Amino acid sequence: MKKIAVLLILCSFFASSASAETQQEERKAAIIIDDFGGGIGGVKDFLEGDIPITAAVMPFTDQTAQHAEWAHENGFEIMVHLPMEPKRGKKSWLGPKPITTNLSAEEVRKRVNEAIDSVPYAKGLNNHMGSRAVEDEGIVREIVKIAKERKLYIVDSGTSPESKFPIIAKELGVPLIKRDVFLDDVSSVSHVRRQMKKLALITEQQGRGIAIGHVGVTGKVCSAGILQEKGYFEEKGIRIAPVSEIISSEIRKEYYPFY
Repeated sequence: MKKIAVLLILCSFFASSASAETQQEERKAAIIIDDFGGGIGGVKDFLEGDIPITAAVMPFTDQTAQHAEWAHENGFEIMVHLPMEPKRGKKSWLGPKPITTNLSAEEVRKRVNEAIDSVPYAKGLNNHMGSRAVEDEGIVREIVKIAKERKLYIVDSGTSPESKFPIIAKELGVPLIKRDVFLDDVSSVSHVRRQMKKLALITEQQGRGIAIGHVGVTGKVCSAGILQEKGYFEEKGIRIAPVSEIISSEIRKEYYPFY
């Protein structure tokens, strides 16, 4: 009976500890801004602002290195915004050396490694467009293998519900997180503000949230909408953090739930 009593006390202790940790866990949201290196609108607003965005930089453009260096100098996290073949859209939207479904595994590896090399300080990667390519298991496997080799995390931008990124990343042990909200799919400040509130709600419900916005055509609208909701996030006790910090928290909760 004494052994049973001790066991019950221990179980109660660990359950209480886990419950207390859940209550005390800081709620964090990441805001990824795509198309650095390509789009111009809003670049200065974001990189000289005080919202700790994660800058997703297009590879192989005239501004790739410049925007990555600028973001790094201003203390922002950087990731590679990897162009991938969509089901619809103009080829010109992809930029140079996109990942397309007609490429060999060797060419995919070559292009992905070159893309990573072209973006200084990158800690992760996400897909630019890619609704067709992310459904191709062979292509996704090569990308995930390279991410593992180069110690990068992956953000699935959510351009296809049939994306192979989650299952292959899990299989190969590569940190991955999926986008929850697009901020500027409609180009208006009021819409961005509504989407920011949606991000806050998701973050309250699951402890973390991931949103994607853009520089370029919607850049100034996106930056204005985000900035106007900064106070709302502070009121809710939600901290905007780099993607790597959120992924680190997810890994810790999965593998070390009592710490």
